[in-house]
Amino acid sequence: MTAPASSTAWSPVHPVDRLILCIALPSLPQFPAIGFPDHTLPPSPDACAARKLGYAQGAVARRVVLLVVAFLFTGLLAVGSAQWGWGVGEGNLPARFPPESMPDRGFTFCKLMYDQVRYEALGMGWSTDYPFAGINLMHRLEDLTSTEISTDNRGEPNHWVVRLTDPELFNCPFVMAADVGTIGLSGEEAAGLRDYLLKGGFLWVDDFWGPRAWDHWVSEISRVLPPAQYPIRDVPMDHPVFRALTHVEKVPQITSIQFWYRSGGRTTSERGRDSDVAHFRAITDKNDRFLVVMTHNTDVADAWERESDDPRFFEQFSPDGYGLGINVLLYSMSH
Repeated sequence: MTAPASSTAWSPVHPVDRLILCIALPSLPQFPAIGFPDHTLPPSPDACAARKLGYAQGAVARRVVLLVVAFLFTGLLAVGSAQWGWGVGEGNLPARFPPESMPDRGFTFCKLMYDQVRYEALGMGWSTDYPFAGINLMHRLEDLTSTEISTDNRGEPNHWVVRLTDPELFNCPFVMAADVGTIGLSGEEAAGLRDYLLKGGFLWVDDFWGPRAWDHWVSEISRVLPPAQYPIRDVPMDHPVFRALTHVEKVPQITSIQFWYRSGGRTTSERGRDSDVAHFRAITDKNDRFLVVMTHNTDVADAWERESDDPRFFEQFSPDGYGLGINVLLYSMSH
């Protein structure tokens, strides 16, 4: 397994206030019409367990608490239907490709489509967690911050699928890729990704598990950003990204809901001892701007995608998943 380089000196931030919320978990709506399982299990007895969330002080903290309450009692929202293209996502919905120019200046979620060259258990290639992870994250970003998101004429989030050879890639402030232990990049795609990242773009890769997936991803991203110039580093927990909005104490290990059911919730490590520790790693430029963030041995996006499938899964994983997700977005947009 290829080990990342040791981290350089990132400035620690001052601790923020700790707030505790105790809220009864709601029964959230399901999507049986599009193939999600209709789980009707009741909330667990400790559904009102305290959630430790850290926020900035003062008025911002009070506003966030109110928004978190609203967020926990909001169901999964509908999906926009405009401009659907070919390809099918995990939610059995086709890929939605962007127009030549974005419809507005709001934040939008772009999902990377790529060719799959190898297989990983429980993986679905580029379409893993598509489209509801991105849709839900945009809703929560709007709920919990003052960020304006891009919406269609029905008020639903604009979320897009892009390839690395698409000119529209450069209209995306942020691109997310899943199951990258199976990705295969052509020379043209590697050049396109390098150009995008060095011109200010940002890539987050998530949901790849174990040493084989890691080594394959490292071999592919090294063709984009040579490791001698752009080493992969473990990001220390005192880095400001973990304090951008919520106070993240550790990198959460979030399993897919399928594995969670299969294991009876006894473990969150999808590859046993080979994936027992979740990692948050990054590639930066010379100014320490994140170019690529890698959440390895964890499926952060499933905490967004599956927020309404089972209240117990929501309670265990979604607050941590959204906390980390929104932190990453806020930090990347402000640096």
